[in-house]
Amino acid sequence: MIKLYDPRDEDAVIGIWRRASALAHSFLTPAFMDEAEHLTRTVFLPNSETWIYSQGGVPVGFIAMLDRTIGGLFLDPSWHGQGLGRAMLDHVRGLKPGPLEVEVFEKNTIGRRFYDRQGFVEVGRYHHEMSAQETLQMRLEG
Repeated sequence: MIKLYDPRDEDAVIGIWRRASALAHSFLTPAFMDEAEHLTRTVFLPNSETWIYSQGGVPVGFIAMLDRTIGGLFLDPSWHGQGLGRAMLDHVRGLKPGPLEVEVFEKNTIGRRFYDRQGFVEVGRYHHEMSAQETLQMRLEG
């Protein structure tokens, strides 16, 4: 089931983000991750349109949108490979017809593989100063 984020979901969403990031973003420093968590709680979640995927009433993934940009799509690693990421992507595509964009760290092979399979293509790249990582800008035509 996919539902709109409720602030009461914050701790569950942060837990999903932490577990998924530990797997996909192991190259990021603990200090960066702590700062990213703070920003996610105080800036990102309050200002994004976030959808939660729940199984049996328990959040297991989320997709956060900033207009037509995917600000984050994270799934608890124990639920990887079951089509839930695709279901969340399809949900927002139904709400926002047309092109979608996302930025993904070059070293995030899990995220890059997912977006490649969904048809996203690289349209640019830049050096993300805060993390000191190369970042790919990807686009999916609607």
